[in-house]
Amino acid sequence: MIYSEITEQITFLDTLDLEATGRFYQDILGLPLVLDQGGCRIYRVSRDGLLGFCQRDQVSEPAGIIFTIVTPDVDGWYHRLRDRGVAFVKTPAVNEDYQIYHCFLRDPNGYLIEIQRFLDPDWRVEAPA
Repeated sequence: MIYSEITEQITFLDTLDLEATGRFYQDILGLPLVLDQGGCRIYRVSRDGLLGFCQRDQVSEPAGIIFTIVTPDVDGWYHRLRDRGVAFVKTPAVNEDYQIYHCFLRDPNGYLIEIQRFLDPDWRVEAPA
């Protein structure tokens, strides 16, 4: 049970190089920097979704972490990022099992980024009333 409204969501990840991570997320992906706290930076991903990175002296392997961007324009993102020199782990393709169209790339920290579109036109994530 939620006792009061949740207005935003932030996922924080660790980085060994906050500057390189900032260049990637701001300059390559184009995410706006919302807050620079010195050792941590927070970027806006969507209206209510935020992604933060904090500088650490050591980080664990990012295995199992997937940061997914949902957009109706997977191909547009793919071409724009490829033109900016981003190497893709997987080019855009349909995944029949999950009924999505998606591609994968890695950020400078090794985190896997998925860009996807749901193929089911009735699929929506809606907040409860």
